[in-house]
Amino acid sequence: MTGVEIRHPGIADAERIGAIHVGAWQWAYRGLMPDEFLDGLDPVARGETWAGRLADQVSCLGQVVAVSGGEVVGFASFGESRDDDAALHTGEVLAIYLDPAHVGTGVGRELFGAALAKLRDAGNQRATVWVLDTNERGRRFYEMAGMQPDGATKSDEIRGFPISELRYGMPL
Repeated sequence: MTGVEIRHPGIADAERIGAIHVGAWQWAYRGLMPDEFLDGLDPVARGETWAGRLADQVSCLGQVVAVSGGEVVGFASFGESRDDDAALHTGEVLAIYLDPAHVGTGVGRELFGAALAKLRDAGNQRATVWVLDTNERGRRFYEMAGMQPDGATKSDEIRGFPISELRYGMPL
């Protein structure tokens, strides 16, 4: 037990979620994405994006945050699978990020477990997640949680450089 509270985020959490989102990318993807891209990420802009997402409850995906010592230290987003080939009742964990100071503390496992439980409660029978193919730490995390690569891959250059991802999945 990590002693964290898992709860639904409010708009007041958006700034902190934005800071975690940017900090986690800069920490986790250093060496996997160009430094100039990572260094150019703006936590204020990301927080504003999160405020919009949290305010739009109609199109809002599911989210949970982890709170420790009164401060948000991580978040997860989840919803219906976005994949064209997804079977009926497949949910997707779209993002899970922690303040780097909380990596390895068990908070990520709790967040991921909460996201999977929410997907299961929504009637999903399977969960998927996309992970950078070069993100060994992330891949180990999902494998330790019981997920396995299902053979699907995708590549894009929407950020101005190529990235390749693998899809992991598991029954719920």
